[in-house]
Amino acid sequence: MATRTARGAGSTAAPHRSPQTRKPKTAVRPRSASATVARTAPVVNPLTEEDPGVLRGYWRQMCLIRRFEERAAQGYTQAKIGGYCHLNLGEEATVVGLMAALRPTDYLFTNYREHGYAIAKGIAPGRVMAELYGRSTGTSKGWGGSMHMFDVESRLLGGYGIVGGQVPLATGAALAIDYRGGDDVVLCQMGDGTTNIGAFHESLNMAALWNLPIVYVVINNELGMGTTVENSSAEPELHKRAAAYRMHGERVDGDDVLAVRDATRRLVERARTTSRPALLETMSQRLKGHSVVDPAKYRTEQQLEVLRTADPLVSFRAALIEAHIADDSELAALESEAHVEVDAAVEFADTSPHPEVSTLFDYTYATPVAGQTHRLPADPVF
Repeated sequence: MATRTARGAGSTAAPHRSPQTRKPKTAVRPRSASATVARTAPVVNPLTEEDPGVLRGYWRQMCLIRRFEERAAQGYTQAKIGGYCHLNLGEEATVVGLMAALRPTDYLFTNYREHGYAIAKGIAPGRVMAELYGRSTGTSKGWGGSMHMFDVESRLLGGYGIVGGQVPLATGAALAIDYRGGDDVVLCQMGDGTTNIGAFHESLNMAALWNLPIVYVVINNELGMGTTVENSSAEPELHKRAAAYRMHGERVDGDDVLAVRDATRRLVERARTTSRPALLETMSQRLKGHSVVDPAKYRTEQQLEVLRTADPLVSFRAALIEAHIADDSELAALESEAHVEVDAAVEFADTSPHPEVSTLFDYTYATPVAGQTHRLPADPVF
């Protein structure tokens, strides 16, 4: 893109122009009363150009993720969920927008804040909740828990507990697609803190060098745990880091489900047809702490009020009503459906069996290994 040269703030001299190049002044005629005034075109509400059924579907899915995460937080306090647990509360518009831009055959790699992504990728909420509960009916048979969702059928190839652990693997999956000659795309989601680790830069460098069909998505909630992006990143506009690898980067409002969907769809299709990677940054605040045990005391009451005002569910609901896509009773009915579905997911998880102790060593190795021990802690050594 051509660079536009701006005159420095300290430069006040007008550029020299020779007499031959000076343009003659023309008298400005006063506008007559009968002069035609150009009318401004009416502003078109972008929602009215969308399929109403699709928009209502987005709303229902956002509600489903919100209610699911609220019940997950409740389950954690009831000691039904162990280990760590990170929620998508406040990021529903980003989650739904990203997943709406993918084909079912496209691959997804995420970090440990992945429950909503699993649901939006097509995994039944009951299986997701069962995984949180550590039950054998979960997506990873109860072995992965909150941070390690995995489902080959939906092509969610893992939530990863190590910060940035998913980035090189997602890049490798994109290389496999390119090697085999397919037209699928990899979407690799991460948090803002991941952009400061070496694997992030190594992966972007390789993807740009090898023209891999992958879109990296940074969910910027402006906090790496409790540290602000400004205090941890010399360049806080994280999408600009793509420029170091001659890769396209852009930022989008993560509270606008359509803006996220459209930006992601454009970059995904670009990667699909040209194998050019891209970096998308979505500005999407989490409403709660880093995890369910984080009280988020680093936020002031004023900041919390701003977050509540910008709640994507509240704003999207108001927009749907204003555009006459649905009235209050219709949206309330969809929200009620989401409640019922989450209740059913909790019941499914509650009544699902725990993994058998005899399966403790299953899947330790991909193939049988000579001398592999199956001794439990209470078993004798010999």
